Amino acid sequence: MILFVLAETALVVLTFTKFTEKVKWLKNRLIIRAAETVLLLGMILVPSTHLKWRFFGAVIILVVRLIISGIAYLVKHKKISGIKKKAGTVVNCVFSILLITVFLIPAFLFTNYNGLPTTGKYDVIQSDAILVDESRLDEFENDGSYREVPAHFFYPESDDDTFPLIVFSHGAFGYYQSNYSTYEELASHGYVVVSLDHPHHAFFTKDTEGQTVIVDTDFINLAMEINDENTSNEEIFTVTKEWMKLRTDDENFVLDTIKEAKQHQKLNKAWHTDDEKTILNVLSKTDTDKIGLMGHSLGGASSVALGRERDDIDAVVDLDGTMLGDIVGVKNGDFEYEKEVYPVPVLDFTKESDYNEREQFKNENGYAYVNENVIQNAKDGKTIVFANTGHMDFTDLPLISPTLASMLGKGEVNSEEFLPMMNGIVLEWFDYYLKNEGTLDIQARY
Repeated sequence: MILFVLAETALVVLTFTKFTEKVKWLKNRLIIRAAETVLLLGMILVPSTHLKWRFFGAVIILVVRLIISGIAYLVKHKKISGIKKKAGTVVNCVFSILLITVFLIPAFLFTNYNGLPTTGKYDVIQSDAILVDESRLDEFENDGSYREVPAHFFYPESDDDTFPLIVFSHGAFGYYQSNYSTYEELASHGYVVVSLDHPHHAFFTKDTEGQTVIVDTDFINLAMEINDENTSNEEIFTVTKEWMKLRTDDENFVLDTIKEAKQHQKLNKAWHTDDEKTILNVLSKTDTDKIGLMGHSLGGASSVALGRERDDIDAVVDLDGTMLGDIVGVKNGDFEYEKEVYPVPVLDFTKESDYNEREQFKNENGYAYVNENVIQNAKDGKTIVFANTGHMDFTDLPLISPTLASMLGKGEVNSEEFLPMMNGIVLEWFDYYLKNEGTLDIQARY
């Protein structure tokens, strides 16, 4: 950014001191625009520059400005005369700096994060598909279109073995790469991980026509409102039940479609992918008799809810999510909880601050918070409390964008140390219940 500011400032200085004619200004502006464009392209073409999309907007605007400057010079340089006004030169400089700054914001917000080193023996491959559920209309659309669920596969590079299946659901305003390091670590140890996008709940995703689908504004507003202390439990229950249904319907559909394709060794019309052969190869490696669910925040809640609904789930991991699916009603202003035993081993990750609030809740109300109610009544339930963590520490966001993570809730924990530890615990849990390997040596607090 400093180099761009210096370049624009140099144009002003040259115009004021040496090349005061308008035609000289046009020529120098063209040279500066070309230099800026070459500079940015040179930066992003360096192989070590990851997340090149951070610079996409800046590249487009620089190229457009270069073209405009080139056309202006070709059209005017033989006709124009006189001295370039100083005020116009300064205004042009300030506008250019502001424009470049705006379009470089993604580069400032995001780092060069490209995942963490994996510890498993397998290399990891990725594939993508969008599954279209023709039994459901998309409630966020007004054109009668069906519900679409993008599914992103992370799986081991292996020709012989089969691997348990894990389905991941992101949090509110999240997206499928929210826990990229977790998928990679699990896949490197022999798991097929399918990370879903929930359109209109995801910050952004793509549909079958290649169009970008962004998060729904009403969903954002509702998410903000239910965190208001003045919102009644009746309102919270009504809204969150709708969210749970949307997400568990997505996950059910994806699981059922994967199992059907696995059974028949072919993809039906629900599948939309550029590489059918690759997806079939992934499914051939997938053991659909061993299934785990996990998610962050709202995705953790829906994973826990689905674990109660289905009889083919073997283990669940909830990353700092309130287990909303086990709230079955409201009576006299208080939530009522599911009384049936939770049938699946479930691991509950939580912040120390939230755990302390749960203890206070129990002391004040005489009964356990919903997550504790689930854990206490589960076939095998464990809660792990992590000190110095914030909500986003249970995702890769602090390494992708420290600025956004701080805005959304980041603790003091070192993410480069915390995430490998967290991923190792997740791996230990799934190894034990999906592969019958190892022992559970999980502490109550970290």
